[in-house]
Amino acid sequence: MGKGDKKSEQGKRWRGSYGNSRNRKKIKTRLKREANKKHSVTSTEKPKAKKQTKKKED
Repeated sequence: MGKGDKKSEQGKRWRGSYGNSRNRKKIKTRLKREANKKHSVTSTEKPKAKKQTKKKED
């Protein structure tokens, strides 16, 4: 089990191939989930307050 092993995940990574031990669909869904977590963390920050302009009184 190492770089030369065609069936292990490490061997698949080294060769740049996909298969049962390194499923392309599973990798894509994991990356999407991680990207959504990063966006949700930034969206929980409070928005900056807008400057209030003083209205002129008549």
